[in-house]
Amino acid sequence: MKKILTFVLAVIFGLTLILFTGCSNKDDGRAIPYINEIKIGEDYLDLNEEVSFLTFRTDIMDKLNNIAKEFNKVYPNIKVKYNGVNDYETSVLTMLSSTKKWGDIMMIPHIEKNVVGDYFVPLGQTDVLSNDYNFMNTWSNGGLTYGIPSTGNAYGLIYNKKVFSDAGITTLPKTPSEFINALNLIKANTKAIPLYTNYADEWPMSCWDAYIGICATGDATYVNQKMVHQSNPFSNYKDGEGTYSVYKILYDAVNFGLTEEDYTTTSEMASYGMLNKGEIGCMAFGSWACIQAMDAGENRDDIGYMPFPMTINGTQYTAIGPDYSYGINKYSSYSKRLASEIYIKWLTEYSQYATSEGGLPIYKNESLPELYKSLSDVVMLEDAPAKSGEEDLFDQLNFETELCFNANGNSKVQEIVECAFDKTKTFDEIMSKWNMEWTKAQNKYKIEIYG
Repeated sequence: MKKILTFVLAVIFGLTLILFTGCSNKDDGRAIPYINEIKIGEDYLDLNEEVSFLTFRTDIMDKLNNIAKEFNKVYPNIKVKYNGVNDYETSVLTMLSSTKKWGDIMMIPHIEKNVVGDYFVPLGQTDVLSNDYNFMNTWSNGGLTYGIPSTGNAYGLIYNKKVFSDAGITTLPKTPSEFINALNLIKANTKAIPLYTNYADEWPMSCWDAYIGICATGDATYVNQKMVHQSNPFSNYKDGEGTYSVYKILYDAVNFGLTEEDYTTTSEMASYGMLNKGEIGCMAFGSWACIQAMDAGENRDDIGYMPFPMTINGTQYTAIGPDYSYGINKYSSYSKRLASEIYIKWLTEYSQYATSEGGLPIYKNESLPELYKSLSDVVMLEDAPAKSGEEDLFDQLNFETELCFNANGNSKVQEIVECAFDKTKTFDEIMSKWNMEWTKAQNKYKIEIYG
């Protein structure tokens, strides 16, 4: 079955365009104001409406409902009904393809940026919103932003500080070789699993993709501007740096017996408690996972967050970026769209949801959480957007190759674990295959190669 994911997405978006042709996002001729034009606690206090909010955060439904109750202290007549969705990406993509009446707010799934306006309301001009909010380029198209991120993340490793201390690790590792040495110390001096892969749930494997740009190169333009033009980007150009070295860390850890005994039996939900109890040394997760682990047991203070173990010219870098973004259904009624936008603005600026979940603030006036002080000596950067006219190149290569970096589908990282454990393929054989697929896709789309 060739290019399954690309075919499925093509069908989904094709159906959507057919279903939505001829529809208007202005049910009565009125467009809602941009989000920066609304004054919370002053405007639309008499608005009476109920909005439906689709979320993947099925683990904190009580908390979300309590946040909505706090909102009602300001807007008592706008009711927010949260609907938790399992298998979120697949479910909401199906909804978008089959109905205009899926609800009023959703966390925008992985769709191509150039079609975001087919489904969601523009919330404001990107350059204007960027004065108040972080990560406004995430769902920007044509100078307009269609999604406000729910929270921001830093991308490193979550770890148990006591396990590291008990193992004799006095300073956090800054290079791949130092990291592997640290894992060996954990194995030799503690009973903890040095690195927990979270293989079985599949989606946690995508966390490794977050390291391939800024963390591995120190270059904010690498992923969206340079990687698409690079010849054989998965080759070992510089030992201890780059995309090759990111995945080599995982391969070596599994190959050297520094992960769990049976990768097929891992459990993401159980892993937070295991880390809290000191049964795991570290895991690859965004910083959002720190709160999950802190709340999973009695040893909250043992949970820490460390930069990804790579150093470029003497400096460590941490990629930062948005989590899922709030989007408003362009086919909801005027009053529901307006009520949804009021709630999103309140949620972003007043609820402190982003930082309470261990994330980076979206509203620029909000302070950085205590958790991130461990990254004080690290340069934090956000991926730069693609160059004008090249906005679709990375997505085209990503899905044509079926490598799906930072997208739904993580079998490529699972294969690294499998081959390292079973010793069926060397790491260089895996990277050679990736390079071959990337080159074929570059040739198909006639992409110029710079280096």
